[in-house]
Amino acid sequence: MTEPNATDARRPLTSRNTVAARWLARRLAATAITPNQISLASIGFALIGGLLMLRPDWPAALVVAAACIQLRLLCNLIDGMVAVEGGKGTPVGALYNEIPDRLADSLLLIAAGYGTGVPVLGWLAALAAAITAYIRVLGGSLGLPQDFRGPQAKPHRMALLTVACLATAMEDVYHGSQYSMVLALCLIVVGTLWTCVARTRAIAQSLKERAP
Repeated sequence: MTEPNATDARRPLTSRNTVAARWLARRLAATAITPNQISLASIGFALIGGLLMLRPDWPAALVVAAACIQLRLLCNLIDGMVAVEGGKGTPVGALYNEIPDRLADSLLLIAAGYGTGVPVLGWLAALAAAITAYIRVLGGSLGLPQDFRGPQAKPHRMALLTVACLATAMEDVYHGSQYSMVLALCLIVVGTLWTCVARTRAIAQSLKERAP
């Protein structure tokens, strides 16, 4: 994750102020574990979750996949807290902050598409997710505050995917189908493209207002 002077580039999260998150961050900061290692761990959880989502006909696999998605998000939360509040940031932290996120997004979304037999939805969702991050970072490179707005920013996408895993597990038990995941992927694609447009328009407006 990034060094302390990059606080403004972090996603605003209320969960960062919870007692449990602060306790875990302090415990990890006191160990030899680095923020960059925590960032890489998020890829591992995403890989496990993605492999499990390839079998939506196994309800137990989807339940564990939902847990892996949340553990991936926990890594994304704690790495920054260990880096910034724990004072363990590194010069290459920004790379570890962004690149594992993009890989984790793709692993989960693409796997969801293949698992439900509609791979194009997974690929579209992963592409749209990558573009939202690109637009956010582009705004930052232009000297603007990074824009984390939704409606389908990363936490929103992962929350919807988590719910979809649990709903699909129940659906498979009672009906033997996986329509919940297909619907979730459709919502992620549409919502993420909407997010791309919203962020682009906000950046354009800010640049116009900043122009002499």
